Amino acid sequence: MKKVYWIIALLLLTFIGDRLGGRILKSQLEKSQFRYTRMYTGQAQSDILLVGNSRGLIFYEPHIEKITGKKTFNLSYNGMSVDLMNELVHDYYDRYSPPAQMIVDVTMCDRINDQLTIGFNSYSTYSENLEDFIIERAENMSDGAKVSKYALSRYFPSLKGNMGHGAKFSHLFRYNSEIFQRAMFYRTKTDKDWLLDRVINQNMIDAVVDLDTYFIDLKPDTTDLNYLLENLKDIVDTAKEKGTDVQLVINPYYPPFAKTITNLSAFKAEVESFTGMKVNDYSSAVTDVKGFGDYQHLNKYGAKIYLDKLRSDGILK
Repeated sequence: MKKVYWIIALLLLTFIGDRLGGRILKSQLEKSQFRYTRMYTGQAQSDILLVGNSRGLIFYEPHIEKITGKKTFNLSYNGMSVDLMNELVHDYYDRYSPPAQMIVDVTMCDRINDQLTIGFNSYSTYSENLEDFIIERAENMSDGAKVSKYALSRYFPSLKGNMGHGAKFSHLFRYNSEIFQRAMFYRTKTDKDWLLDRVINQNMIDAVVDLDTYFIDLKPDTTDLNYLLENLKDIVDTAKEKGTDVQLVINPYYPPFAKTITNLSAFKAEVESFTGMKVNDYSSAVTDVKGFGDYQHLNKYGAKIYLDKLRSDGILK
């Protein structure tokens, strides 16, 4: 009988510890200056909303604010998939007055990123919309996320590997992610300055001639060819319905690398056909080697060159 009491006591202590630990971590999350904390705590009103994956970090906020005199908010994140971004954009418009302008780098339409989606459990308590999306994606995980999925099911079989529901079972589990770690990194400093500050090295410059061809895949880990484009169109339509001016762009690649992308023109045409909007192709607009941190990302120096072009061309208003 004593054994039963000990088991009950252990379960109670585990439950209480989980809830207390979750509350402590949530309080730390809410003190962060990380972009998604700011969005979900009412600190993200902007004139210009910026959208993309890691290549969207090229939308360097300090310089945009300097040359436009307007307030920016950048929803971009490393590896961001367009379906997750769609949920974030909807959450933004649900909480704030419509920004005057949205600029979208359409090259984020190249992936499904279940691992990153699950990581946004840290913010699921702020958005029923986001929570439902995480649960849906967790139930239909791509192969790339199955290792973590099965690891969870090994310890909690009743969850059937559903990492979305796992956050309800354990509040601490919500914060077991790269997203929470990133939020803690920006615990005491702004993330508006988040952009590469290195210059592409000579080894990468020399190696570009030997690279295999690169392909922007509109059908990664899904049987529905239109899935990514439908999410992009929903982002565009949501913004336009709210009166936001939307500009679609292809941000710069290192020009010799851009030549290895076999379907760049076809990709652009597909996006234009599906959204009914022009895609402004700046894939080779920056030629100064000093402006690149690697093949796919400008550094701060290059971002300023690029953003000045967007401004002079009337894309950035």
